[in-house]
Amino acid sequence: MAWVLFGGFIALMLLRVPVTMAIGCAVLASLIFAGFSGEIYILPLMVVEGVENPALLAVPFFIMAGNLMNAVGMTDKIFNFAMTLVGHFRAGLAQVNVLASMIFAGVSGAAVADIAGLGMVEIKAMRERGYPADFAAALTVCSAVIGPIIPPSISLVIYAFLSETSVGRLFLGGIVPGILTGVALMIFNRIVAEKRGFPSEPRASLTQISESAVDGIAALVAPAIILGAIITGFTTATEAGVLACAYSILLGLGYRTLTLKKLWRALTDTMIVTSIIMIIIGYSQVMGWLLAIEQIPQALADIVLTTTGSRAVFLGILILFLLVIGTVVEGIPAKLILVPILLPLVDHFGVDRIHFGLILTFALLIGMATPPMGIGLYIVTQVGDVSFESVTRAVIPFYIPLIIVLLLITYIPSLTLWLPNLLMGPN
Repeated sequence: MAWVLFGGFIALMLLRVPVTMAIGCAVLASLIFAGFSGEIYILPLMVVEGVENPALLAVPFFIMAGNLMNAVGMTDKIFNFAMTLVGHFRAGLAQVNVLASMIFAGVSGAAVADIAGLGMVEIKAMRERGYPADFAAALTVCSAVIGPIIPPSISLVIYAFLSETSVGRLFLGGIVPGILTGVALMIFNRIVAEKRGFPSEPRASLTQISESAVDGIAALVAPAIILGAIITGFTTATEAGVLACAYSILLGLGYRTLTLKKLWRALTDTMIVTSIIMIIIGYSQVMGWLLAIEQIPQALADIVLTTTGSRAVFLGILILFLLVIGTVVEGIPAKLILVPILLPLVDHFGVDRIHFGLILTFALLIGMATPPMGIGLYIVTQVGDVSFESVTRAVIPFYIPLIIVLLLITYIPSLTLWLPNLLMGPN
């Protein structure tokens, strides 16, 4: 039955079938193959039951906050703020691209929103200054990896739901890896700039920095509200998402950039994305039930434990496996499938679940920038008006800094656990 479930799902994904249809068809085929054809009526019941969890209420609010920030025009303000800070560095606009993504990560919580929102501004500016279009697009999709790492993060909220871990700890655990990723990409940009002669921008004056900071700093307040409210126990993750939405609306009213048309667009986009995520989560509950019946997690654990008893070797196998899976399955569906299977192994080897959540999230995010299924590559080709083939070639060198950071956070757990333990006490 497992080969029908996974094989069917991956085959449909490779055929470009929408993920909601792919996972639904794979689950339905598995139910029939497993002899439950007479009980198909339980499928919609289990799908609905799978999403009836209060923890998942945070997801639409974080999506809404990101859409509202895009609607009120914060992307231009963030880009200008980043420009005044690092535009004078070597390969200035490339460095601005990375820093702007780090700032916007604290607003959107989603890589796709980063590419769609900032990507158009960044790629246009870089092309006008003589950067190759494929390099600009490749950097944009790789810097967007930071989005779901630095809090808030829709992906981490879903992992917290699946693994029964603290959203606050996961958010804090993502800060250092997110900063590391940004620094690694900026160092890589500096090295590439030496070889390719990329230009820098004029140094901004203190007046320009202060003026852009007044606008750009508003974006930094959103993650502070979210993190502060969750860590202090003032709100739940869901309530923090509501606060982020309210703050975004207040910004729109303050800047006078939020119209009824933009508000309606943000609402409809939120409903569409949320419905897709919830359908996937619902089907994943049926998938988890089927895997439990077939005892797939136990079988996988037996295979791994007979192969190695070393924690370091297990982590190496894990990240290789996740990198491969990430090339064909999108992040959220992959999490929904893999977390129930891998958690028993993670617990057996003594890997902290917060640590594992960041490894899993980061490895799958690299898949977003990896063919054949890298959704980020397809989005950036539309945003930047470049061919898929050219972006695919240009993105390959960027795997070096991303994989270095992945190895660091995998084998140095304190990079993810230090801040949560410092601010919230040992787990």
